[in-house]
Amino acid sequence: MVRNWADRLIADGVDVLLDQYDLKEGQDKNSFMERMVTDPSVTHVLMICDRGYAEKADARKAGVGTESQIISQEVYNRVEQSKFIPIVCEFSPDDVPYVPTFAKSRIWLNFSTPELANNNWEQLIRVLFGKPLLQKPALGKPLAYVLQDNKVAANPATSRFAAFKQALMQGRAGVSLYRNDFLDSCFEFADSFRVRAAPKSDNFAQNVLEVTEALVPIRDLMTDWVLLEAGAQNTKEFEDALNRVLERMLELKARPRELTTWQEEWFEAHRLFVYQTFLYIVAALLRSERFSMLREVFLSHYLLPDTEASDGRFDTFGAFYGYSELLNSVLAPEGKKLLSPAAALIKRQATRQDLPFEAIMEAELFALLAAALNEKARWYPQTLYYAGYARAFPFFLRATQRKHFQKLVMVFGIKSADDLRNKVKQGFERMNVQSWSDFRFYADVSFWSKMNMDKLDTLS
Repeated sequence: MVRNWADRLIADGVDVLLDQYDLKEGQDKNSFMERMVTDPSVTHVLMICDRGYAEKADARKAGVGTESQIISQEVYNRVEQSKFIPIVCEFSPDDVPYVPTFAKSRIWLNFSTPELANNNWEQLIRVLFGKPLLQKPALGKPLAYVLQDNKVAANPATSRFAAFKQALMQGRAGVSLYRNDFLDSCFEFADSFRVRAAPKSDNFAQNVLEVTEALVPIRDLMTDWVLLEAGAQNTKEFEDALNRVLERMLELKARPRELTTWQEEWFEAHRLFVYQTFLYIVAALLRSERFSMLREVFLSHYLLPDTEASDGRFDTFGAFYGYSELLNSVLAPEGKKLLSPAAALIKRQATRQDLPFEAIMEAELFALLAAALNEKARWYPQTLYYAGYARAFPFFLRATQRKHFQKLVMVFGIKSADDLRNKVKQGFERMNVQSWSDFRFYADVSFWSKMNMDKLDTLS
């Protein structure tokens, strides 16, 4: 039986050392057994266990006793080793496998009948080649807030998001209360950094940078929320909540009511936070393929705060746009000027693996497309300074196929690819895109080609 198994292993590509083949007359059998333990080229030792073997091993009788002394010492000295594999060939009347005492705690394979030997043969081969049938999945990325330092982790929004997530996943009653509690804590934290008195800092640009860094965890928590709810079924409830969130973001970037004299740069940190968070929300909805939600985001009109409403109380999604002049002094290399300090900041803070900077650029390209199709909107796509000549954006590339182009139809209600191309040309003319020379001369970016305009809906 043992030699038959050895032959089968050899036929299956396993190099086998067997005394019947490899121990010759005149050689030392104890040395042969010790080699099985100490030779690093011997990766596994199969212990063929039946009643006779177990009893002799425990009693240290005959050759089996000597062999068990050699093996047991190695097993006891190296508890974590997986070199010695018991092959159980017999069970007691009480259905207990006959295995030597020193190996009773080891995981064994059941070869007690020809049928079981055949059934478990693949498992044995996989063990010997280190190719288990079940493999541990790759370690995923924790939610962004988990990775923050202790100061940020203490933010109440972190625990409240966890509570909301659990309530949503378990289908508890009153999920909206958990959601509101979480979102309120996000805005309370972000609001605590707003300027409400003339800054005393000699380097306010550094202060702006530090505030934007402090708000990254809130950006990530809100992104995690969008990704979570985008995968759930409460579309209307989520849609209403997202609209309220976006309007509250506009309040964050506005002048606080208590300020009667101010400088616009005082609000720069929150304007950058809102701009960046808006792009992450769009990227999250694109990733989740929630195109009906994207339609609402880009076609809705948003109520402006009292301190921002000059000639109208509502604005398009263009209200979420932000830029920076201050950050050039703290982000640009010495003696140089950045094309867009805001884009440099967003690139610097693009720390998520699930939504890398490329996904944020694609979201901004989507915002530019939306602006081209909306006569009342404008958008200057700052992050696309980093797009590069050869970069293709997956959403627009896939829209070469009709089934993916229909996603654009769903968002913007266009009639055809030709209709879209005509409207985009008109939108580019309205926004005077041809005058954005920095993109041509420094970034070598053509928005038309980045949107894959000429090839949209050309494949079935």
